[in-house]
Amino acid sequence: MKFPELLTQVITDLPEKGQSVITSPFVRPSIDSRKEAILKNISLDVYQFFVNHLVPERHNVSLIDTNIREEISGQLRENTRSIINIRRLNETRYINKFLMEINRNIPDAGIFIGCVEPVKCVKMRYRQKIRIPFIFSAFWLLMFLFHRVMPKIRYIQKAYFSLTRGKYRYLTMGETLGRIVSCGFEIIEYKEIEGLLYFAVIKTREPAYGMKPSFGPMFPMERVGRHGKIIKVYKLRTMHPFAEFLQDYITKLNGYNKTGKPANDFRIASWGKFYRKYWLDELPQLLNVLKGELNIVGVRPLSRTRFNELPEDVRKIRVRFKPGCIPPYVALLMPDADGNIEAERIYLSEKVKRPLSTDFKYFFLAVYNIFSGKIKSS
Repeated sequence: MKFPELLTQVITDLPEKGQSVITSPFVRPSIDSRKEAILKNISLDVYQFFVNHLVPERHNVSLIDTNIREEISGQLRENTRSIINIRRLNETRYINKFLMEINRNIPDAGIFIGCVEPVKCVKMRYRQKIRIPFIFSAFWLLMFLFHRVMPKIRYIQKAYFSLTRGKYRYLTMGETLGRIVSCGFEIIEYKEIEGLLYFAVIKTREPAYGMKPSFGPMFPMERVGRHGKIIKVYKLRTMHPFAEFLQDYITKLNGYNKTGKPANDFRIASWGKFYRKYWLDELPQLLNVLKGELNIVGVRPLSRTRFNELPEDVRKIRVRFKPGCIPPYVALLMPDADGNIEAERIYLSEKVKRPLSTDFKYFFLAVYNIFSGKIKSS
């Protein structure tokens, strides 16, 4: 159901009485008339999402419909405080530059509302059209490789963008929200409506200029090493691109699961769950061992956020040693969040007294527990 005519009559910033909305097909529509046209063509559910965060009819709210960053300022009212864009982010060539321009055009604490069609919704849309399973599977594989994989491969992405001009890109919810956060916003709410994911975010800072998000199959993660030094620990990718920018948001939203990792983590890709199940994502850490940054056995290499959440006594002693590929909880069968910490206390107390023999002991205990199935990767 479209936005009813009754509600459009109460819009407060329509052209004054007697003023023509569009005087000629060659005259550019006014900002007010564009806003009226946009509101007439959205559904009540979408409108309700807007008004949960903003009243679109207010003069300091600009409704735009563009995927070109150079067009943004031309569609904004004076004294714009917040922006609603009804054009899908999938159609934007330079997504982050577009989001940075939105950031530049609103003040601190300004609201931005937009939408994207997530990959899962695209897949569902095609599945409804192609009823024969094997034809759909072949078709979807080709479409996924073209619209999802090609834009991420360094040497062929130019060909992709030349062919598509940046439209129709396949984006996951995790990548979209990660991009938004990296461009200076914090997430207020997101909701799937009519096959699109709508998001409301607030500007809290300037964009993270010079950021280097990870796209490749193997990527480095910043972790706290010996003496508190930040090191880059290598892992096979299990999360969507830009996932690193959502670490704080995920933990604040869902906390940690029983193994001490972020709960209900939508950043993890489907193949990532397979890698984690069989510990395959940990194999590149052997490079860190060769570089002398990790031991085979040792405390978990943690992010700065997670490290700062540990009890002070554990923080003080764990930085005396290198982190390890095989953490103590695997050997002691203590995988829950509290058990992780207690396992490190026990291991570190032994490590201080008998460094070498302790690592041998924990190594063989861990190997036995893994191969006997007593413990599984999360």
